[in-house]
Amino acid sequence: MSNNNLALIIRVALIVLLPVSMQVRAQPEIIRIDGSSTVFSLTESMADEFGRTRQGNPRILLGISRTTGGFKQFCNGKLDIADASRPINQEEMAACRKAGIHYLELPVAFDAITVVINPRNTWARSMTVAELSRIWDQESEGLVTRWSDVRPEWPEEKLNLFEPGFNSGTREYFIQVIVGKSKAGRRDLTCSDNDNVLFHGVARDIYAMGFFGYSYYLNNADKLTAVAIDCGCGEAVRPNKQTVMAGRYYPLSRPLFIYARDTALQHPAVRDFVEFYLRNGARRADELGFFPLGEGSYTQALARLSQPRFGTVFSGKNWTGLHIEEVVNHVPEE
Repeated sequence: MSNNNLALIIRVALIVLLPVSMQVRAQPEIIRIDGSSTVFSLTESMADEFGRTRQGNPRILLGISRTTGGFKQFCNGKLDIADASRPINQEEMAACRKAGIHYLELPVAFDAITVVINPRNTWARSMTVAELSRIWDQESEGLVTRWSDVRPEWPEEKLNLFEPGFNSGTREYFIQVIVGKSKAGRRDLTCSDNDNVLFHGVARDIYAMGFFGYSYYLNNADKLTAVAIDCGCGEAVRPNKQTVMAGRYYPLSRPLFIYARDTALQHPAVRDFVEFYLRNGARRADELGFFPLGEGSYTQALARLSQPRFGTVFSGKNWTGLHIEEVVNHVPEE
């Protein structure tokens, strides 16, 4: 074969292969995220904005399998990031450890679980933590079935309860801090993964009560009433920016998280997205009805990203009593 023919073959081969190689390089980077329905709206907003500003056309696959469902996928290595409305628990920590998965725990906003009643309900505008515990405790099944079973002066009418599904971090957090055990809630009530079911159940029934995240309540505040919670600290308080950020809405205020997998953070798209989230999350959190962390807390979270400290500061069990500064400054453990 002559040198001229060989050169021609090489040029033809390059012409054929070049589009293929360009197609390979043009494939978008994929970031897989799933978990909390509460955190979903914030992460979705961050994903949309990130996609418009970052070069390389990253593709973010975002699901809503609730916090427990998200952690299950995360600890099986199927996700890069898990949205969570509660800290990782001991069972999930063990699953991640068994799979060799390390994780960066990053608080992104504050939320307030809001107990809601029908606006025509005039008798239960405030309740104590002890009363909420008695209502939702598993041992109350068949015993606390009417409003008068909570307080004798309340109506002798059936108490109709609504709560998020069993994979919900909101439900698990609520039962943990109100009843004392995350899996000790009663079952004789309406349980749904669809917040609209909970909203309509309470909005249509004067004798109903339920709970969900503050942002969802805020979007429906004209059709629901938020119950003031008396923790025994001096007065009953309703959730709002002042009471939550001052630590007065206790014990139902909570940090919201994203958990990033260690190996996923080695990919530029994932790392850039997490950094973008921490730098811009405060603005979007405020716009969406969440409560932004203090500026110093985001700075500390960014420091944790630049010098990763993998694990959780909650040890899988201590879900209440920590201020956000402690969450970002404590040394995590796995």
